[in-house]
Order: sequence, then structure tokens, then C-alpha cells
Amino acid sequence: MKKDFYEILGITKSADAAAIKKAYRKKAIEFHPDKNPGDAAAEENFKLAAEAYEVLSDPQKKAKYDQYGHQAFDGSGGFGGGGHHGMNMDDIFSQFGDIFGSAFGGGGGFGGGGGGSRRVKGSNLRIKVKLTLEEIANGVEKKVKVKRKVQAPGVSYRTCSTCNGQGQVMRVTNTILGRMQSASTCPTCGGSGQILDKKPSEADSQGMILEDETVTIKIPAGVVDGMQLKVSNKGNDAPGNSVPGDLIVAIEEIEHEFLKREGENLHYDLYISFAEAVLGISKDIEAINGKVRIKLEEGIQSGKILRLKGKGIPSINGYGTGDLLVHVNVWTPKTLNKEQKQFFEKNITDENFIPNPEKSDKSFFEKVKDMFS
Repeated sequence: MKKDFYEILGITKSADAAAIKKAYRKKAIEFHPDKNPGDAAAEENFKLAAEAYEVLSDPQKKAKYDQYGHQAFDGSGGFGGGGHHGMNMDDIFSQFGDIFGSAFGGGGGFGGGGGGSRRVKGSNLRIKVKLTLEEIANGVEKKVKVKRKVQAPGVSYRTCSTCNGQGQVMRVTNTILGRMQSASTCPTCGGSGQILDKKPSEADSQGMILEDETVTIKIPAGVVDGMQLKVSNKGNDAPGNSVPGDLIVAIEEIEHEFLKREGENLHYDLYISFAEAVLGISKDIEAINGKVRIKLEEGIQSGKILRLKGKGIPSINGYGTGDLLVHVNVWTPKTLNKEQKQFFEKNITDENFIPNPEKSDKSFFEKVKDMFS
């Protein structure tokens, strides 16, 4: 079972952005590879801290994590499937290098120090995947075709002379407090530390071409409309010494013909005739994985709700499955023939036809209250 992100950083859920960043920097410095050479446990903790910070530092991701836990990002349809959302050392340093500051020489790349170029990350791609309620209930594997920017075959890059391969340029500013030094992304190479050297004829000005790729996305059961999953390294490449961006997958739920979703529960409107309500009947109703037969007792009342346990949507956190709520509606005929009309006129004063609800019969408002309690 994966360790809680808040526990990894040693903070509580009430921690603000500044506290989250401070806690991550503390852990990153403690377990930094330069400080713990050859220590596999320290490297594991370093990656865990980066994974926790990646989620908790983003308000949208943090909200989803608080609501759904690790399930919101797991699976290959999540953050690349691996134990650390598919992150490696280059991902960590390219995304969060500014947090380390000068604690390890300001290199910002794996190994600290001043040598070697930084690895920039390519831009993300975004797609929308439509899912049926059946696919959401059972989980599904989808194959989608995406157009990605990749480095053209035969392209080559050379070290940027502006930043000497660092990807950053240093500026010194005179202030009332003295000379202040700051770093910014190199304007020549865009932070990669490299510039185009040899460009194939089919490539663009950055040495990139568009390429079709079929990506397999494993979508876990219980996702909700609007949720975003991330497939690591399936976005665009960037020029030079880079890592690909990510493929962001937005979930869109297709409305079901008969079933209405409410969180993990499903609702079904069952209409029966007056005669069926009086005599009782067995009915086949639509459930998420096929039809289910239910028995209605004699004299069933309109508005009664039958609860079928475990026939709803699985929790994305793995905390069980919702229910299917069957709402019984007695259909009143709008027109009657002469014989039918005489029957009801004859029995309109009969005590069996006079409403006489028992104390155990709940009102509509009580039923609604029970549904949401």
C-alpha cells in the first residue's frame, strides 16, 4: 500500500503552499543523491518526496488526492503507472530544480555540480476520452492515436554558447542591500543547454517532426466526469537534451439511456401499471452489467424505493461499490373505456380504494432525506 503523501513530507492536510514547499525542500536536501551517494534507500525517499510535492503543490491535484487518494493518479492511465508516477531523476530536477537553490552547487541536474546540460521537459498534450457508464463501472483499456512532436531522425544539437550548456544565465543586480545574483532561463536555448546544429529537411525550426502514435490508457473503475489522468512521457518532445511531456486525459461520461448516476449510486425509474401494483409482479430492470429480476409485492405503493446493494459504481478508492436504487412509479391511465370507467366508479367509495397510509409508510420528503443520509 502506498504511503500517504502528507506523511511523506511530514505535514498535515491544513498545510498551505509555503509550508508544503518548505517541507519538500527539507526532505529533498536530506535525501539528495549528492548527499547520499550510492544509498538506494535515500534515492527512494528522494523520489517519494518529489512525487508527493508534485501532487500537493498543485491545488487541483491536491483536491483530487484529498478526495480520492492515490487511486486518482494510479494505473498506467494515471501517472505512468510506476511506483513514482513514472518520474525519474531528470524529471525531478527539471521540474523542481529551483527549489534546491544553491544547496548543491546550483547545477539543477542529476549529480549537482556545474557541469552538464539540464534536461527540459516537452509540452503536454491533452485529449478527451468518452466513456460509457459500463466502462466506468468496470474499468477499461483504451487505445488512442495522438500526434506527438518528436526529434527528427538525424537531428543534432550543440552546446549553447550563451549559457555554456547550463540552461540558465546568471544576472547580477546592484541593490541597496548589495549585489544580488539571480538565475533565469537562457533566452537562446530555452533552458535545454543546447541549440540546433544539424536539421533534416523535413524538420521544423527546432528539429521536430509530427509523428502518430497509438497510446494505451488503462482507466480504473469509478472515474468521474471531468477527472484528468496523466500518462507520463507521451506528450511532445523538446529540442536538445530533453524528456517528453505528458499526455493529459480528460474523462467525459456518456449519459446512460436508463440509469442516472449520483456518485457511486445509480438510479432507475421503474413504471408499473395500476393493476401490477395491486396484484404484484416480477420485473426485469436495467442494471449496469445486464438485467436484474426483482419481485414487487402486492399493493406496492408509488414512490417506493428498492435498494439493490452493490449494483452501483465501484469506489475509485477501492472502498466498496455503490447501490442501485429502483424508484417505483405507478402509472395512472389517462383514458378509460366505458367498462373500465364503470368499474372504478363502482369502487370509488370502497374502503380498499381509499388512501390509508400506515405509519411505516414514509413521505416523499422522508424518502429524500433517507437517500442523502
